[in-house]
Amino acid sequence: PMTVPTHIVDYSEAEQTDEQLSSEISKANVICIVYAVNNKKSIEKVTSHWIPLINDNTAKDSRVPVILVGNKSDLVEHSSMETILPVMNQYTEIETCVECSAKNLKNISELFYYAQKAVLHPTGPLYCPEEKRMKPACIKALTRIFKVSDLDNDGILNDNELNFFQRTCFNAPLASQALEDVKNVVRKNVIDGVCDNGLTLKGFLFLHTLFIQRGRHETTWTVLRRFGYDDDLELHQDYLFPLTLKIPPDCTTELNHNAYLFLQSVFDKHDKDRDCALSPEELKDLFDVFPYMPWGLDVNNTVCTNDEGWITYQGYLSQWTLTTYLDVQRCLEYLGYLGYSIISEQESQAAAITVTRDKKIDLQKKQTQRSVFRCNVFGDSGSGKSGFLQAFLGRNLTRQNIVSEEHMSYYAISTAYVYGQEKYLLLHEVFPDFDVLSDADMACDIVCLVYDASNPHSFEYCARVFKQYFMDTKTPCMMIAAKSDLQETKQLYSLTPLEFCRKHKMPPPQAFTCNTAGAPCKDIYTKLTTMAMHPWVVGHSVVLGPIHARLRCMCTCNRCTFCHLQNFINSELVQTVKAKLYTAILSRHVTQADLKSSAFWLRVSVGATVFAVLGFAMYRVLLKQR
Repeated sequence: PMTVPTHIVDYSEAEQTDEQLSSEISKANVICIVYAVNNKKSIEKVTSHWIPLINDNTAKDSRVPVILVGNKSDLVEHSSMETILPVMNQYTEIETCVECSAKNLKNISELFYYAQKAVLHPTGPLYCPEEKRMKPACIKALTRIFKVSDLDNDGILNDNELNFFQRTCFNAPLASQALEDVKNVVRKNVIDGVCDNGLTLKGFLFLHTLFIQRGRHETTWTVLRRFGYDDDLELHQDYLFPLTLKIPPDCTTELNHNAYLFLQSVFDKHDKDRDCALSPEELKDLFDVFPYMPWGLDVNNTVCTNDEGWITYQGYLSQWTLTTYLDVQRCLEYLGYLGYSIISEQESQAAAITVTRDKKIDLQKKQTQRSVFRCNVFGDSGSGKSGFLQAFLGRNLTRQNIVSEEHMSYYAISTAYVYGQEKYLLLHEVFPDFDVLSDADMACDIVCLVYDASNPHSFEYCARVFKQYFMDTKTPCMMIAAKSDLQETKQLYSLTPLEFCRKHKMPPPQAFTCNTAGAPCKDIYTKLTTMAMHPWVVGHSVVLGPIHARLRCMCTCNRCTFCHLQNFINSELVQTVKAKLYTAILSRHVTQADLKSSAFWLRVSVGATVFAVLGFAMYRVLLKQR
């Protein structure tokens, strides 16, 4: 039961002006036109005066529902309904007619029940009495609801899906017999309304038409409102854009595990040929519950695709990850169209989003739980930035050349594995005019500076960008010597790229080319992701060994823990101990008896243990010095 506050305004022609009446009509949610059942002139005045007056003071597209009230029924023995029915058929804004008696209170409570019902569950947006069928907007909304509820996308609501729908909308499942009774009603009235013992879209729409025709508008409205629709049959803004999500500065937004599971189920639902990619037809079917197509052709050059150019499963999840990172409100809207909060039984789409902690805290704690890292790519025109982005998606120069310029993307996102963990790396190509860099251009986890190794003027641009914007920041940077398949040319700059990197404590320039026979090598992207994950490592004098163990090709400082341990292992002391152990134990003549002797293996174990303890002790000393 729902308590509805009701404000009643009476009109008296003797006491109020026409202006006051017009003002009250414009503010009303429902209007009751009262006539006397024993007065023919008052009945005629309903159509000659009151309804035209109301229509003149309300917009055509938002007519106020009208209730006809036949008062003084206690004075007559006959009903006025025969006279009123043609009027009701003529004016669609009339919801119903109630005959009552104010004198003996007959049907007074019913009158206000129907008035409240006309406001809460209006017929007008749902049904056209003249054509005796639902309006297009209602059909469109119920069709989306059907497709969202069809969890396996077979065009039929089976018993499990119907019961889930029933619980979602009415908090109670249907009994088995009630479910069969519903399907039997559809079978008798609609051809193909039931198929394989499940309800088709045709049958689903028929049921709601039947509810409306029998005066059970509240049933259809309950379904519509549960799936986010307002009184105009548009998805409500509060449903599409929950207000509970707050994103502090220096925090990012990511999809959580449950959201990825939901998106995976949506992908599986529409990947009918099970090829782990969405064809154009499958993608169109997936977005059929949207009011517009959300992804353009540039998406195919933003994420991974198969040989036919279709978005793969990995590319599909990558695009959702990109949308969440760049525009979380748009992501919430998209999840709303897909019915995330309903299918996942969450309060809103906001439950799908994780707001990461402030990056400053990550730096202080020297650890992060983030899964998405942004790399802004800088470089002069023609340096190879676009090729660098496309190579991340596995496309060599040959595949890149067939992409039209209008469908190129300034973003590329895919996964990279760092220490066995799957992370997303988001590459963003920044326009060459570095004199007007915005905060967004500088807000990233790592900077990639790309220069053309075959162009002597290309490196100067990267050096200027670094010195002007990133030299004094804590953002790690990496130089990329693109087009390394071409003849390398000396750069016309005061320092060579290698000298520049050493001076500013950056990794040495990384040679890169996408002019390969197969897919370009992705090692460089793993290095970028690793540096983005561990910004406190890059540029520091001492770092933990495992980090540089994976980045040994970039370590040239000779001061980090990795370098110290390498020097220790190669030192004269360790080499002497190693040689003596080798001579004393491993180089001796080993007999069959030795192999069976526990004493022999004890000496081997002791020697290995001593060597390991020496190494560990040196490692601990270095950490204390740090």
